[in-house]
Amino acid sequence: MTQTHFYQGRSTYSGNILYTWDGQYMYKGNSTYSGHILYSWDGQYVYKGRSSYSGDILYTWDGKHIFKGKSHYSGDILYTWDGEHLYKGNSTYSGNILYTWDGQYLYKGNSTYSGNTLATTNGTIPVPILLLML
Repeated sequence: MTQTHFYQGRSTYSGNILYTWDGQYMYKGNSTYSGHILYSWDGQYVYKGRSSYSGDILYTWDGKHIFKGKSHYSGDILYTWDGEHLYKGNSTYSGNILYTWDGQYLYKGNSTYSGNTLATTNGTIPVPILLLML
């Protein structure tokens, strides 16, 4: 099982690991201990903790939009993803860009300037899970 780490800032120092992702669960820190599971992922839904119960669904993902809870209603769109930018709501207007992600670095706003780096990843993380790490 490959682990991806989410580091604070522009770093890959083990002391800066905020979260660990194993493809199904997100853990706090540099851990894969079941007691440290924060979120679960099944490819469509993000669940609170180590759960697959529909009452624990935090977000629904359709590949472009992140919806509140277990919804596909356009009024419940929280974020829109275009492959590089995460926008607030159901928008692709540049003024609504919250984050830019190039697959390794997560930047604040519409930027790839190193001074705007919020976090570093060393592997693939689904966008809804990435959002939870902020």
